[in-house]
Amino acid sequence: MAEIKYEIIETLGVLSENAKGWKKELNLISWNDREPKYDLREWDPEHEKMGKGITLSLVEIEELKKILEHIG
Repeated sequence: MAEIKYEIIETLGVLSENAKGWKKELNLISWNDREPKYDLREWDPEHEKMGKGITLSLVEIEELKKILEHIG
């Protein structure tokens, strides 16, 4: 399996942290030297290991924002 290259361009916020120090973060990340996208997933304290997550374009994050505004 090919290695996945990533660069965290900006950490936008931390949603939570578990007892082992892993944090659920919203980051702007460039995957495999591509245009940065918004990414929500758990990371270990050193940002070397990651959990499953979702990656969203700017259009998708704007739509998500509209949905969340109606939740409360």
